[in-house]
Amino acid sequence: MTEDKLTTFAELALAPEIHRVIDEVGYETPSPIQARSIPPLLEGRDLLGQAQTGTGKTAAFALPLLSRLDLKKKKPQILVLTPTRELALQVSEAIRTYARHLPGFQVLPVYGGQSMSQQLRQLHRGVHAVVGTPGRIQDHLRRGTLNLTDLACVVLDEADEMLRMGFIDDVEQILKDTPADRQTALFSATMPKEVLRIARRHMKDPVEIHIKAKTSTVDTIVQRFWQVKGLHKLDALTRILEAEEIEGMLVFVRTKTATVELSEKLESRGFSCAPLNGDMTQALREKTVAGLKDGTLDIVVATDVAARGLDVKRISHVINYDIPYDTEAYVHRIGRTGRAGREGQAILFVAPRERRMLAAIERATRQPITAMSLPSRKDISNRRTDLFKEQIAEAMESQDLEFFEELIDNYQHQYDVGLRRLAATLAYLAQKDKPLQIDESAVDEEETAPVEDSKYSERSRAVPSDTKFARYRIEVGRIHGVEPKHIVGAIANEANVQSRDIGQIKILQDHSLVDLPQDMPSATFRQLQKVWVCGQQLQISPADARFPTKAEKPKFKSGTKSGEGKTFKPGGKKPPRSRQERQKS
Repeated sequence: MTEDKLTTFAELALAPEIHRVIDEVGYETPSPIQARSIPPLLEGRDLLGQAQTGTGKTAAFALPLLSRLDLKKKKPQILVLTPTRELALQVSEAIRTYARHLPGFQVLPVYGGQSMSQQLRQLHRGVHAVVGTPGRIQDHLRRGTLNLTDLACVVLDEADEMLRMGFIDDVEQILKDTPADRQTALFSATMPKEVLRIARRHMKDPVEIHIKAKTSTVDTIVQRFWQVKGLHKLDALTRILEAEEIEGMLVFVRTKTATVELSEKLESRGFSCAPLNGDMTQALREKTVAGLKDGTLDIVVATDVAARGLDVKRISHVINYDIPYDTEAYVHRIGRTGRAGREGQAILFVAPRERRMLAAIERATRQPITAMSLPSRKDISNRRTDLFKEQIAEAMESQDLEFFEELIDNYQHQYDVGLRRLAATLAYLAQKDKPLQIDESAVDEEETAPVEDSKYSERSRAVPSDTKFARYRIEVGRIHGVEPKHIVGAIANEANVQSRDIGQIKILQDHSLVDLPQDMPSATFRQLQKVWVCGQQLQISPADARFPTKAEKPKFKSGTKSGEGKTFKPGGKKPPRSRQERQKS
C-alpha cells in the first residue's frame, strides 16, 4: 500500500481497539510517515524511517505495535529508546492514550532522576511496554531488573539526537542484550554514518522510508508564531481576533472533534464561525465554504483534509491552532492565504515542547518565523473604540435619524441634561455588552501556565481545605519547557510528597512558584533542592525569602536528636500579594 493510495486509517489492518481510539480522537487520515510505516510494521518487518521532528512518528510505530501485542504476557514486549526524559514521558503518554481500550495494558516511562524504587515496583507488577532513556535502561539491565526475553520490538526514536547526546554506545549495548529475533524500527531526522552503521548491524532487510518536506512558501505571507504561555490558546485566539484587521480566517486543528468544539466556543464569544471536517456532508461543506466566500461567515475551523484545495480570496489570516504534523502540511495550510498577490498573515501557536517542530519548519521552508506578542488589553480597547467610531460615522451617513433627533431634543428639554452627557450615556448603553474600556487593573497575562494534562491540574488542587501551604520558588521555568505535570511528577517521585499535597503551581519565565505543605520535613526540603526537572536543578527556596536577612532565614524545628520530625518553615514576610490586592490597598 502506498502513500498516494491510502486515504483513511480504516484501510489499515489495525486492531479494532486501536481503530476505536482513532475514531474517538477524530483523526482523519494518516500523515505521510504513518501511511508508509504502519503496513510494514504490522507485517513484522524492520523499518528505517527518516522524517523530521513532529511528523507523527509516535503513532507511526505505536499503532501497529499495539495491534500486535499479546496482552496475556505481562512482560515487556515493546521497548522504545528516546534521547530525553521529556520525550520519554511524551511517548509513554501517547502510547497510553492509543492503548486505552486494551484491557490491562501497562506502559512504564523509565528515565534518570525518577525514583528507582517506584520503577522497580511497577516492573515487578508487570508491564507490556517500556519507554526510556538509554542510561536508565542500562542501569536496569545491569541490575537484572528489566527482563527482555519476551521483547518483540525495539524502537529507536530520534536516533540522531541520541548520537549527538553521546548515547549511541549505550544504544548499541542495549540492542546486543535484546533477543536476536526481535523487530527493530529506527526513526531519525538525519542519517549520520554512525546511525546507518547501527542500522546495518542490527536490522534485517529493513524497509527504508524517506519523507521529504516541500520547501516552497509564498513571499506575500507574513509568518509569525506565538509561544503558548500564560493564557489558554482560546483566549489568545480571541485577542488576535479582537485586535487585528481580519477579513476572513481559517483556523487549523488536528481532529474532526476539535473543529466542532472550537467553533462552538468562538460562536459563544460572538464570532461568526463554522466547522469544516470530513464527517460533514458534501452539501454542508459547500455551504460553509460559500459562507466564507460571501462574508456571511468570518471564521472556519478546519482539518487539513477538509481544507484541501480551498481557494477563498478573502482569507486574510491562517491560524495554526494545533501545530501540523509535518512541514508539508504547514506549507499547505498557510498557502490558503496570500492568494492572487494579496498579503496574508500566518500565525502558529507553539507549545514549549513543540519548539523543535518550529525549528524544523524554518529549516525546511528556509524562511524565518518571527515571535509575536499578543495584543494587550489596551490594544483591544483601542481597536474596539475605532470600530465604534466607524459604526457611528456609518450610521450618520446611511440612516434617517430625524425621529431620534427629536427624541433627544425632548429629553434634553425635559431633564435639562447637556448634550455631551447625554451622548456619553447613549454610547455607554450601546457598548454595554462589549465594553470599549477593558479593566486595566487585571493582570494582562496570567502567570499560571496552561495545563494540557488535566490529571495533574486537578490532583494538584484536590487538597484538604485545612491544609496550610507555604510558597516556594524553584529554578525551572517556561524557557526550559517545563509544564506543571513535570513539577508534580518530580516532587511526588523524588521527595515522596503525595501529589494531593501539592497546591497551586505558577510557571514563570525562568523560575516557577509552587505551594507545598507548611510543615514539610526538612529532610524533604533538602531532597527537593537536589531534584532535576527539564535539565534544571530545582534549588528550592522560600518564595518570599530568596535573599533573606539573618532574621528572615529559614527556621528549622527539631523533634529528636536524630533529626526526625524536623519541619521547615519559611520565615519573614508574608507571601507576595497579587496585583489586584496591591491596588486595592
